[in-house]
Amino acid sequence: MKASRTGGSAPATDADAGRLAPTLSLGSVVAFGVAYMSPGMVMAIFGVIAASSNGTAAGALLLATAAISLTAFSYAKMARAYPVSGSAYVYARRTLGAPVGFLVGWSVLLDYLFLPMVAWLLQSLYLNAQFPGIPVWTWLLVNAALTTAVNIVGLALSDRVNKVLTGLAFLLVLVFVAYCLVFLVDHPPASYGAPLWNAESSAAAVTAAAAVAAYSYLGFDAVTTLSEETRDAQRTIPRAVVLVVAIGGVLFTTAAFVMQLVHPGGVFEDPEIAAYTMSVQVGGERFADWLNMATIVGGFASGLAVQLSSSRLLYTMGRDGVLPKRVFGALNGRTRTPVFCVLATGAMCLLGLGLSLETATSFINFGAFTAFTVVNLCVVTHYFRNRRGHRLPVFGYVVLPAAGALATVYMLTRLSGTAVAIGACWFSVGVVYLLVLTRGFRRPTPKLSASGAAPPPDLPGPAGHGSNPASAAPAQST
Repeated sequence: MKASRTGGSAPATDADAGRLAPTLSLGSVVAFGVAYMSPGMVMAIFGVIAASSNGTAAGALLLATAAISLTAFSYAKMARAYPVSGSAYVYARRTLGAPVGFLVGWSVLLDYLFLPMVAWLLQSLYLNAQFPGIPVWTWLLVNAALTTAVNIVGLALSDRVNKVLTGLAFLLVLVFVAYCLVFLVDHPPASYGAPLWNAESSAAAVTAAAAVAAYSYLGFDAVTTLSEETRDAQRTIPRAVVLVVAIGGVLFTTAAFVMQLVHPGGVFEDPEIAAYTMSVQVGGERFADWLNMATIVGGFASGLAVQLSSSRLLYTMGRDGVLPKRVFGALNGRTRTPVFCVLATGAMCLLGLGLSLETATSFINFGAFTAFTVVNLCVVTHYFRNRRGHRLPVFGYVVLPAAGALATVYMLTRLSGTAVAIGACWFSVGVVYLLVLTRGFRRPTPKLSASGAAPPPDLPGPAGHGSNPASAAPAQST
């Protein structure tokens, strides 16, 4: 099947009707990942990070980038070994066993189910602030309906809309940074190193702030859910994972550095609106109002990308029989999209009608950092399984992922009590569901289906170690 340059594809044949269509390029996948993180996020969290780090927001974000990069390398390795939609769920199944994979997938499901709702709720709060005459619940329904409609129509439309909106949001952040630089010409800072480390800094404060800042990178892993819809996924997805974290890290750290020069220290009247106050300071109220569009535009693109990846995880789990297969494992014959999965994630917006943003975000962190920890462990397991047949470097396959696992476990310890409690309850429900599904482990956990099975488990990771040119063809299930 020949894919068009615009991301579309030829009509599906009967043989292909039950499979996702590989049409996305590297640029498209990276755009989805950057949209997922939202370029304007750095402005939304700057005040909170600066206050908690005693004025070293750039240093905290730089540390967070380094910590998340360790896990990003692990995701890249596993995406190279298993170029299949499903992300941490698939990696854990293939390396740690089906029951562990199920529980990881169940934990990640909490993250992926509620992330679209959080994205829409955040977007709606900003829109309500800009247009107070329209209530939050109305904006929430409108945002969910629009992204759901785009994602149902097909991947080609989602790709085009996402690229335009993400590019615009990225540009607006750069415009804000430019205004800050112009302001600094007339108001030079006392120290250019203070945003990274200053007299008030402490290792405890910076690492704690970095753990909070790491939440901003949630979503870099979501591009792995697009593996079966990406051309040459075994090469493209690993590159995309690393590029998304690199782009986010450079943008977030640079913007925070400049913002911290404009406003030294960590004392604010209201840390949550620090970026808006600064935009008024450097460009006036009209500029600040226009700049608010960066968050609004980026929020819509983020909601679009989040819902897309969430629906693909639901589809993969449905195809595997973990969720009802006839419902969640079906694709629309014309659009080649899992329509019911998209609708299911869209319906999650109804839960956001009665939740605060703080409560809503507490749902997602436990699943995300649990998945990050497990993927790092998957790489170590992958090394010991394949070290004899392939020359896999110990540093890249043991040392780095072990450090990544320690970093993500630390982030788990920094979660609120509410987040841990919700995550533990959800995990317990998953254990009960697994027991019911397997009848007390007397029946096997559902296997990977032939339509989306991963390559054989002896495939090594990236960096040129035994790449498989036939990876685009699905392997037989085991």
